[in-house]
Amino acid sequence: MSLLEKIKARFAKPYESVGVGRARELLDGGAVLVDVRSAAEYRSGHAPVAQHCELSQVPTKAARIVRNRPVVFVCHSGMRSASAARMFAPAAQAPVASLRGGMIAWERAGERVVKGGRR
Repeated sequence: MSLLEKIKARFAKPYESVGVGRARELLDGGAVLVDVRSAAEYRSGHAPVAQHCELSQVPTKAARIVRNRPVVFVCHSGMRSASAARMFAPAAQAPVASLRGGMIAWERAGERVVKGGRR
């Protein structure tokens, strides 16, 4: 491995940053959507298939939700989901992604949003 390849590998993201279209492909292929926002944010509107796991609970709870399947993390704008993906990826047994633009992008793309509930 060349020095440049080693440097790239060292600083590469351990997860994929995906748009809504790619996230939909992953979900249709069996990935789990995990919403890392607060309970109040989740209740205010979330993707129908989303499982709720607040960011602070990702290290302990996400593995039970995901169960070795690919996962796409989502939050409001994409910042917390990127943190969740970065945190979760080293221990993951399957691909990990963060939804770029979060629920803002999800809604703008015309994807369905439901209110209430706690998953």
